[in-house]
Amino acid sequence: MPADGILDQLRDAARETATDGRHSDGLPSQAAAGRADAPAGPEPVRPAEEHDSIAGMPARYVAAPRDTAEAAALLRAAAALDLAVTIRGGGTRQSWGSPPSRLDLILDTTALTGVVEHAAGDLITVVRAGTRLDALAATLAGARQQLALDAPLPDGTVGGAVATNASGPRRMLYGTARDLLIGVTLVRADGVVAHAGGKVVKNVAGYDLGKLVTGAYGTLGLVTECAFRLHPLPAAVAYVTRRVGDPAEAGRVAGTVRAAQLVPAALEVDAPAGGAAAVTVLLEGTPAGVAARAEAARRLLGADATASDEAPDGWGRYPWRDGDSGLKLTAALSGVPRLLADARAAADRHGVPVALRGSAGVGVLYAGVPGTADPERVAGLVDALRAATAAVAGHAVVLTAPPAVRDRVDLWGPVDSLALMRRVKQRFDPDARLAPGRFVGGI
Repeated sequence: MPADGILDQLRDAARETATDGRHSDGLPSQAAAGRADAPAGPEPVRPAEEHDSIAGMPARYVAAPRDTAEAAALLRAAAALDLAVTIRGGGTRQSWGSPPSRLDLILDTTALTGVVEHAAGDLITVVRAGTRLDALAATLAGARQQLALDAPLPDGTVGGAVATNASGPRRMLYGTARDLLIGVTLVRADGVVAHAGGKVVKNVAGYDLGKLVTGAYGTLGLVTECAFRLHPLPAAVAYVTRRVGDPAEAGRVAGTVRAAQLVPAALEVDAPAGGAAAVTVLLEGTPAGVAARAEAARRLLGADATASDEAPDGWGRYPWRDGDSGLKLTAALSGVPRLLADARAAADRHGVPVALRGSAGVGVLYAGVPGTADPERVAGLVDALRAATAAVAGHAVVLTAPPAVRDRVDLWGPVDSLALMRRVKQRFDPDARLAPGRFVGGI
């Protein structure tokens, strides 16, 4: 079909929701209700421009649905036209994962914004997927509440956090996106709308669907709305930091903190390439309680430990920049000191600078390698880091890398459950049109 014909069909599908006012599941459309008397806005479907690409793969069209009904109509039309679709939010993690094997349509979620509901008394919120995490934080702060998800990348959205199961330092206390999510509205590849979970923390009806799509990189469906459990904002915080000689010592110090009764919200290690390291303990709670625990932490860490109510530089950020290679390394808690030492040794062996940062409290570390490093050396380093993580019951994933490195490594590494994951993909997206090739094993 000519490109103009495809564009017209996609636009017609988007306009249908403003005409019939119904979801594919029979519910009234927000689009029709909210736009009945509103002036016409920007066209929700347009030809792709030069910057509209995913991990280097250019698209043909871009659609920005304004609600679940419009998203469902667009996905139904894309299915009828056999278009390959990839979802884009704030664009902060579009370099993560493999490039799609084919790409016709980018579904941009940045028009799917806003808080649908905030039940402050129940510590629950329902929010649209394109909402930025920092905007949501500002809204919830008015009620002295928070969605306790750190945002390592500026401009990140709720949907992006769910798609990648994002987390940061405070996952030690609060968990990841998967732990905080209690309900989702999902549009399948065929345009059917599904709802899972609910707005009650203990409601488990359909809850596993929310867990399933979290971390699936948009390969199972488009999440349009999320229900989260919230937490009160702490009245006081303290960051207690001790600088040490190297990553291995940092691991040992972190182990000492874990064995104590400090109940930290986070326990972070920061080891810049080739230099000294630091261990930081985040404490949250009442002013008196935090002050007492901060003093206990200083005694535990040593006389040279410092305390502040401001986060240290780099707190909660990934240790790489755009164009660098970034890896996620996991380990059993008891293996964190060994992994830190082995990672630094592997960097020295391969002649590649590696910056390490992450949670010694849950065994999740991130490694950054400059994009200018020799690709062959980086590939050798990735192999060494995979061996190091395997030795401590962990795993190493290359989240992002320059093309020359991508060509030399398997980004995901071995995955024991790959056969099961393929079966799940087949059930949700039998024609493999959602983000084809983006996820582990080419899913």
